[in-house]
Amino acid sequence: MKKLFKKMMKPIINTLTVMWWIIQPKRRTNKPVAFVFNVSRWKYPYIPPFLNEYEVRFVPYGKNIKLLKYELNKYDKKVFIIWSFNEEEEISKYAVENNIPIYRIEDGFIRSIGLGSMHTPPYSLCIDKKGMYFDSSKPSDLEDILNFYDFQSDTSLLKQAREAMERLTTLGISKYNHVEKKDSSKYYGTKHNKRILVIGQVEDDASILRGSKIRWTNNQLVLLAKEENPEAEIIYKPHPDVLTGRRPKQSDPKDIKHIAKVIEEPLSLVDAFQTIDHVYTITSLAGFEALIRGIPVTTVGAPFYSNWGLTDDRQKVSRRKRKLSIEELFAGAYILYPKYIDPNTGKIISLKKTIELLANSIK
Repeated sequence: MKKLFKKMMKPIINTLTVMWWIIQPKRRTNKPVAFVFNVSRWKYPYIPPFLNEYEVRFVPYGKNIKLLKYELNKYDKKVFIIWSFNEEEEISKYAVENNIPIYRIEDGFIRSIGLGSMHTPPYSLCIDKKGMYFDSSKPSDLEDILNFYDFQSDTSLLKQAREAMERLTTLGISKYNHVEKKDSSKYYGTKHNKRILVIGQVEDDASILRGSKIRWTNNQLVLLAKEENPEAEIIYKPHPDVLTGRRPKQSDPKDIKHIAKVIEEPLSLVDAFQTIDHVYTITSLAGFEALIRGIPVTTVGAPFYSNWGLTDDRQKVSRRKRKLSIEELFAGAYILYPKYIDPNTGKIISLKKTIELLANSIK
């Protein structure tokens, strides 16, 4: 009975929330207004500093474009900023019909101590006005940076990139940094042959849906790694959100235990890379983290770091026109593309400062 009552009340509560939102008084501002969609409420305090050139208006879940029109019409200068690609079709359709720019936001590549699903505030966000870095089906701001930025003339930027990569590898900092340091030999055992690490992902995640033409499962990737490396030891690391039950799995690791060693306890990426000779991934950022540590990588989808001459790519992207060094790729993706904010102060900071803050928090 209680569940039925909640189900009946949900649309009423959503409608009342939106009505309350649209009758709020118009703010006096010279900034364009950013209507921000699909951001969880716990993130509300952390997003505005990343969008400081806008007046930020969060649109609550359960929005209805008909109810929003009154508020939208108050402002001449406005943009829609959407978390990932989760908007309802009517939102993007309305934006196109009314010439409202659509930008997208996502977590950056050096994010935080804990996972986003643990409600850990982010140190970085990617704000993309053209697409999004994991959507290989179309251009993005990051892809444009990597295609056209004159890295060779910016020696200071490349120096920053080299120093940042060295600090990340020395300090053992990754995108997420919540798992305590461990000795991988406890899980891997004694090494006798070439070691292949297969990186598991959330199989229905947008990074696979938009970054890979083929709907790969983790188990299929493990099978491919074994087929191409029959004498190698295959180690499979499931995604942390799948491992902890926060996200569902679509292929069962038990089905490939006869050909791979499955890591069933939390193990940081940095520790997982110990003694690894090659990494296989669909589109995971872990592939790039392997590259900056000098480990060869095979990608079967098309993550942002593929098709620049640094990876073994099974999906080609014809728009990616040139060869890049690891320093150039890192500089574009980690320095030029994201924005970094200290979540404790709301102040813009550099990648270097972000690394140091995370390092101090991990100690």
